[in-house]
Amino acid sequence: MVTRLWHCSAIRLGGRGVSFGILPAGRTLDLALDFWPFGYFWESDISNIDGETRGLKSSQRRALERTFRRKVPPEAVATPELARHLAGISHDLGRQVGVLLDRRGSVSRVLLGDVRQIEIPDLGRIRAGTGRFRGLRLVHTHLRGEGLTTDDLNDLALLRLDLVAMIQVEADGEPGRIELAHLAPTEGLATASPETEAEVDPFVRVEAPNIFQLDFAFDETVEALEAEYARLVRGRAGRAERERALVVAVSPDDHHFEETLELVRSAGVEIAGTIRQRRARVHPRTVVGRGKLSEIILEGMRQGASVAIFDIDLKPAQARAFEDATGLKSIDRTQLILDVFAQRATSGDGKLQVELAQLKYALPRLSEKDERLSRMGGGIGARGPGETVLEVGRRRIRDRIRKLEQRIDHLSRQRDTRRSRRRSSGIPVLSIIGYTNAGKSTLLNALTDSDVEAEDKLFMTLDPTSRRLRFPREGEVVITDTVGFLSDLPKDLVTAFRATLEELADADLLLHVVDAADERLEDKLSAVNAILEDLDVESVPCLIVLNKQDLVSAEKIDALVKRHDGVAVSASAKTGLRTLIRRAESMLGGRKGELARQALGDSPR
Repeated sequence: MVTRLWHCSAIRLGGRGVSFGILPAGRTLDLALDFWPFGYFWESDISNIDGETRGLKSSQRRALERTFRRKVPPEAVATPELARHLAGISHDLGRQVGVLLDRRGSVSRVLLGDVRQIEIPDLGRIRAGTGRFRGLRLVHTHLRGEGLTTDDLNDLALLRLDLVAMIQVEADGEPGRIELAHLAPTEGLATASPETEAEVDPFVRVEAPNIFQLDFAFDETVEALEAEYARLVRGRAGRAERERALVVAVSPDDHHFEETLELVRSAGVEIAGTIRQRRARVHPRTVVGRGKLSEIILEGMRQGASVAIFDIDLKPAQARAFEDATGLKSIDRTQLILDVFAQRATSGDGKLQVELAQLKYALPRLSEKDERLSRMGGGIGARGPGETVLEVGRRRIRDRIRKLEQRIDHLSRQRDTRRSRRRSSGIPVLSIIGYTNAGKSTLLNALTDSDVEAEDKLFMTLDPTSRRLRFPREGEVVITDTVGFLSDLPKDLVTAFRATLEELADADLLLHVVDAADERLEDKLSAVNAILEDLDVESVPCLIVLNKQDLVSAEKIDALVKRHDGVAVSASAKTGLRTLIRRAESMLGGRKGELARQALGDSPR
């Protein structure tokens, strides 16, 4: 509470209080509650009251100010005197009135709402520590006979309050029924089945006919609650060292969400829980609605999660607003894909291209992080000693981007030289392409008897791998495994890997590997074809390779082969490879001889 120390040489008695000669007009001090030494007194500042105070009478203002003088024992939620005081003011104003009490029982803030609700101001960052709450409890009045509302419970979760208590104001202005709620440290909603999810209440509720009959030890309960949350988090930390994340689905597409889960597993992040957001459109500020924010906070606390991963891309402002509201680090789809790529990159080319994509992604988020830090714009309030940390950071990122682009251009020219030599040798080139995790690396291993790393994870192959293969009639060919594709692949990533992907234009034949057992086969085919079109390589001959035929019925695989004019194989079982080689050799046709003639300068007529 902000107070002012006033000095005076004379006082004037009269009316309901004591007026001092030098006080501003209308300022009085009620001696019924306080006595100060002659010549000095402390005056409360109305600005300490959060809410709309315009239009209040002087007596109403003073009544609100006197709330700061109340004290509550640490073991009590509130005292009868405080309940009576709040109920009386609320009845007089016809508005909800509340207080935020700290653990010592002192009034930290006085809140003034309307007839329906109270708006809690920004309380700053949460206290540090595992399983810690904010150390504040909300005690407020209700006027319409309703119990704790959804907004009350959302405030409890979003702000991590110790508890929320509601005091019903009776018709005569006296306090009536009291209801309170605090968080329950149960294994949460994310792990509940759809049948039992509605039965899992994340709150413990306590009611009493009046405050005199309320049997609730506040200090013991909160201490035990924080200890239980800390125990749950420490227990999980002892079982796993990986980062734990809540995966938040905003897209209505179930398949899109399943793909996000696969990306999270490929990133090596432990999935602490999943949460689906069912709404017509994305919330413009926090991505999800207020109720879902509350659920995310509760699940994050219960499951020991420190990260929330979204299945869509977030705007910088949305990511900041979500992090401020929940205390969780937010990761969107592009960041997740970039993280997977960063882990998979092993060659110098791959690492450079991933770093370039990461910096291009980070630059606008750094520049929009806090415009108030910038002093480059000039004008009042923007003059200073020069560049701030923000400008320095942006400049360094731009410099690094330019250097990376120069190095990648240099490597691209080197690849052009190698491709020219390969073309002059007349050796045909086959490039294996396809959606990620379709079995491309497994097919390369099966055809060339290689040991390229292949796992049931997304983007296991990031750097192109080339091997030689001998065809029965056409002789030696080069077969290359490329990076896998993905629907809605980040533009910065496609741009960074364009130099690598452009090698597909020099291929004599594309082997488009498709997971024949995937129910989204057609969608993934379309996604890959769209990327090929963007790269201007759709004119290169392409053979559809329907992999995993051993997981599909004979009737279905035959229908797929006819529909796509493809070849069915099982790379893991090494079946159908001879048919694939014969078909590829047939499509190459006389391409090897044509390349040889071009190398000798004999252009075909």
